[in-house]
Amino acid sequence: MEYREITPDIQDAVTDIVGSIIVSRGRVHHIERCAGFVAMADGDIRGVITYSFSQSECEIVSLDSKTKGQGIGSKLIELVIQKAEGQGSKRVWLITSNDNTRAIRFYQRRGFDLRAIHYDAITEARKLKPSIPLHGYDHIPVRHEIEFEYALRDLITVET
Repeated sequence: MEYREITPDIQDAVTDIVGSIIVSRGRVHHIERCAGFVAMADGDIRGVITYSFSQSECEIVSLDSKTKGQGIGSKLIELVIQKAEGQGSKRVWLITSNDNTRAIRFYQRRGFDLRAIHYDAITEARKLKPSIPLHGYDHIPVRHEIEFEYALRDLITVET
């Protein structure tokens, strides 16, 4: 598997996988304007992560993997965390929906902590993106945003 940054030559393929817009915390993210990484094998995109920097924070906007359970999503998250550390970010954060129990487990196993539940935020987001379904995984009503964060700490050098 080859991991590399998203470049203009693959942007259309990324948009086909992710979609053209993502809404989180009332903000519309245009995927073609987001930075990110892809996992490639045999010329095919197997996974993609997009992110956005704002002040001293890095938001993971989207994470998609065509193949589950092979470490693609974990590696893509590692790459964003490394990029955020290099930019001096204080945290990496993301939003998932209340129905996405698989993602909730996935992020917690990778060191992300539950930060907040934004009640009815997805109900509001439908005003910006009407295509958001009313029901999601396991027929659970999709209504709330769940915010996770990965705190980045400065390394402290101790002289002995």
